[in-house]
Amino acid sequence: MIYNKDKLNRELIVDCKKCFGLCCVALYFSASEGFPTNKDAGKPCINLKSDFTCSVHTNLRNKGLKGCTAYDCFGAGQKVAQVTFGGHDWRKAPESTKQMFEAFLIMRQLHEIIWYLIQAVSLQKDKDIKDKVNSLLDDTERLTLLDIDSLLAVDVEAHRTKVNILLKDTSEMVRSKACSGKNRNPKARRLDYFGADLRKINLRGADLRGACLIAANLRGVDLSGADLIGADLRDADFSGANLTNSIFLTQAQINAAKGDSDTKLPVILVRPTYWTK
Repeated sequence: MIYNKDKLNRELIVDCKKCFGLCCVALYFSASEGFPTNKDAGKPCINLKSDFTCSVHTNLRNKGLKGCTAYDCFGAGQKVAQVTFGGHDWRKAPESTKQMFEAFLIMRQLHEIIWYLIQAVSLQKDKDIKDKVNSLLDDTERLTLLDIDSLLAVDVEAHRTKVNILLKDTSEMVRSKACSGKNRNPKARRLDYFGADLRKINLRGADLRGACLIAANLRGVDLSGADLIGADLRDADFSGANLTNSIFLTQAQINAAKGDSDTKLPVILVRPTYWTK
């Protein structure tokens, strides 16, 4: 299958108007993480209206609901609503509620995997590895189009394990080029940078996969070639930082971070409107 990258990127961008408020119902919420209140999975948010819109959507940041503005489903919501369930919402078809919510959780993971694989295809220079990445991209896209029973039977973790091998290989290639093999010690890789001042640290080509960068100071830092897959960037300050060529960065991570008009982002990401000027 030949992929139209722009088309897939569009499909991975959230379109709430085509969804049934799935993220506002299917997910567990914690008030401590910037949501309206503690909420059990499967229970509608107190702000979800009958037409699946949010009653406080235009005022989320002012109400301190940072968890809501940061969340991104990679377009899984509209895929489940319009493709898997053919436009039939859970309120009009209550018998489908449990399956729809479970499907949303699986679809979100598959769409996230597609997001990373698209980046890996564009980055990978080795033809054999690139072919393998494209093959996995094909496989993942096919999984998202399965009927509901088949989708719920997908072993996402097993699929993710295969994907991660190629993502790590791509990461190593990009990071090696970014820092020319200097100042790298994978065995001493640090994961906890909570509140750390990193302005004087060389993070070009850094392996920051899964790192805790909550409230870290990265103002003006050059993160070219740095791998940020799975890194927790909540309230990390990237004002004036260069993230243009950082890899495996998502919109949700950027939404949770701080930045300004001088922050340089990858072209596939959108600058949050609430960042400082």
